Parts: sequence; C-alpha cells; structure tokens
Amino acid sequence: MPIPDDVTGREIDKDVQQELQSLPKGLAEDVARNLVMVANLLDEDPEQAYAYSRIALRLASRVAAVREAAGFAAYANQKYSEALAEFRAARRMTGSVELWPVMADCERGMGRPEKALEMAGAPEVQKLDKAGQVEMRLVAAGARRDMDQIDAAIVTLQSSELASNSVQPWTARLRYAYADALLAAGREDEAREWFAKVVESDKDGSTDASDRLAELDGVEFVDALVDDEDETGDGSLRGDGIHGDRVSDDDDADDVDGDKVAGDDADSDSNGDGDGDKI
Repeated sequence: MPIPDDVTGREIDKDVQQELQSLPKGLAEDVARNLVMVANLLDEDPEQAYAYSRIALRLASRVAAVREAAGFAAYANQKYSEALAEFRAARRMTGSVELWPVMADCERGMGRPEKALEMAGAPEVQKLDKAGQVEMRLVAAGARRDMDQIDAAIVTLQSSELASNSVQPWTARLRYAYADALLAAGREDEAREWFAKVVESDKDGSTDASDRLAELDGVEFVDALVDDEDETGDGSLRGDGIHGDRVSDDDDADDVDGDKVAGDDADSDSNGDGDGDKI
C-alpha cells in the first residue's frame, strides 16, 4: 500500500523505535512507516489503518509494538476476537498489564460481559497505573450495563476519581459515563448535573456532553443553512448526541481499589442507593 514520502518512520515513539532495532535497518524502516500510517489513520479511517497494520504484522510479527498496533487496528474495526489475540500476544512478549482494560473490553465486544467483570476483579488491576484503573472501571461499568444492571453500573463508577475536583485526562470520559448511566436509570436531574460537569472538564470537545445537556434543557438547534421552506421554522434540529458508554470533589484522590472495580461494592448497592450526590 502506498505511503506518503513525508512519512519517514521516525515519527513513532522512541520506545517503539528501540524495539525495531532488532530488525535489519531497511525492514525496520518499512515497519516503522506502516506503524505511522496505522496511528495516523486509526481514528479517521480505521479500515485503512487495519490494512497497514496487517502489512506491519506480516513484516514483523515478533515485535510486541507491532502486535499491539495490530490489536488496536482490529479493535477499531470491531474485530474483537482478532484484537484480543493480538493484545494477548503483545502481553506475552512484554509481560506488561497495560493492555488489560482493552482486553476486557474485547470480551465485552464478543458478548462476554461476565468475563470482562472477572478481569476487572483480577490481581492484574492492582498493577495498573491510575489511568489504567480508571479505564478498567469504565469497562466494568459498561459490562454491568451490557447485563442490564444499570444501578450496579452507577455504583461501579462512583470512585475517588469521579469525586475529585482535579481534571485529569480521564475526567471527562468518567463523568460522561456516569451522567449517561444516571440518565439511563431515569435520574434526569442528577444526569443533567453531571453532564454539566463533563462540559466543564471537556476542554477539547471529545464528548458530545454539551449537546446532551442542551437536549435535557429542551434546547432546539436550527440549521443555519435553511432553504425557503425551512425558514418557516419547520427545519429545526434537536441534537441527539452519541450515547456510547464505552466510551472527578477532593483534590487528592486515593488509589482505586482494583479488586472492587466490578465486585462487591456494585453488587451490594445495585438497588441504586449509592446516589451520585453522596460522592
């Protein structure tokens, strides 16, 4: 597949470059350029990213970074079984638990939320950094929702990270998942409060929280590019937003108790008594 001339391969992370040093120089450059294409296209054109990942995989299947990139490309294309196999291979090569949350999410994608919950309570969660533990909590809550355990999902998301006033890279997504779960449980007033908190923390607009908030407030959006017929008012649009759950108030948050990410705390309070306003 063609690769633009300005893609040199040197754009990739230094750790990946170091991994590729085990390959002959020319081969390492080819693999690196394909990995750059995977990274560049993953969000805007997942199918193309997947195609480049397969080339890199064919060239260097024994490089952990290549297996990981192939896993994320498959994941982006909802090829969850394939993605899980690649993530497992990368984990065997590195011994790292970093991919544990996305591996659990692959289990969700394959229709096995119970397995995802089992992984959420595994010892590996304790070895994750804070970002990884928050990601695991999001996956566990999603698994609860897959099983129609909405109140348990709400409890699963309640954590020191959710309650923290400090804004971290995960804050907007965590608050969004919580707001969306509250809305699914019929707790509209609380959901509105938390969507407002998402808007406060989502500085780069990575979520559609502002649209969700406006929808709850009954705001209607009118298309500026209306024709003569629409100018009568019949062309108003309401922002529906994206309702994806796969998709924090003390400043100093304690570490997540990983073995309870999807464990007893969610089950014991699945009646919904763990209200968001008690955080």
